[in-house]
Amino acid sequence: MRHAFITAGTKGIGVQVTESLLLAGYSVSVTYRSDQNVITALREKWKAYDEKLQFIQVDVTKKEQIYEAVENAFERFGRIDILVNNAGPYVFERKKLVDYSEEEWYEMTEGNLSAVYHLLRKIVPIMRKQQFGRIITYGFQGANSAPGWIYRSAYAAAKVGLVSLMKTVSIEEAEYGITANMVCPGNILGEMKEATIEEARVHQDHETPIGRSGTGEDIARAILFLCDENADMVTGTVLEVTGGVDVINRYR
Repeated sequence: MRHAFITAGTKGIGVQVTESLLLAGYSVSVTYRSDQNVITALREKWKAYDEKLQFIQVDVTKKEQIYEAVENAFERFGRIDILVNNAGPYVFERKKLVDYSEEEWYEMTEGNLSAVYHLLRKIVPIMRKQQFGRIITYGFQGANSAPGWIYRSAYAAAKVGLVSLMKTVSIEEAEYGITANMVCPGNILGEMKEATIEEARVHQDHETPIGRSGTGEDIARAILFLCDENADMVTGTVLEVTGGVDVINRYR
């Protein structure tokens, strides 16, 4: 049985990704930061998958906690085939670079870039021994071309750096049957993060060219494709799942 390790997979887009992996037959170790009430509810919702599911409390900005989480997942399931880097802190307040505090800057870079380095450092050796691995990172629309994104400087810098890191790893680890790709969600907000495509179709979204909002299920479908056994020809790729929306330029 293939085993997936997903960070922050208990809320938002991550809930749909975790559920899709379980339904597809994967065992899943999923990290969360603090909300025990959510974990209690999900244990009940996913009780049919209890033997295939593990919750691990982790702050992804803390290296030691990341390492311990990976060790716990490997100890229980004996392998890690899929790494989904779903966690990624974000500053919602719109402000220029010089107005960021040092704490905010480091939270953005540690949580969105350094955390991936620490995860790769622990998980890639496992994948090498298995001669198989699928690594998924998250970006934003346009990240592949390193655009400027006003009021989102720290987050954008970390994610653009992650594009290059992902592409480099995709080349370095290809000989071991490991792929690495990035998925870039569109403007998925609020309850739509945990919604299904069917739910989105009944609500018009005039800001998205296809006419409906993106959902967590859209992202999950893209990830499942990239994790497939026969998707090894797709690596080092940035896949935008945006419905044609221009996330960056709507703020200009």
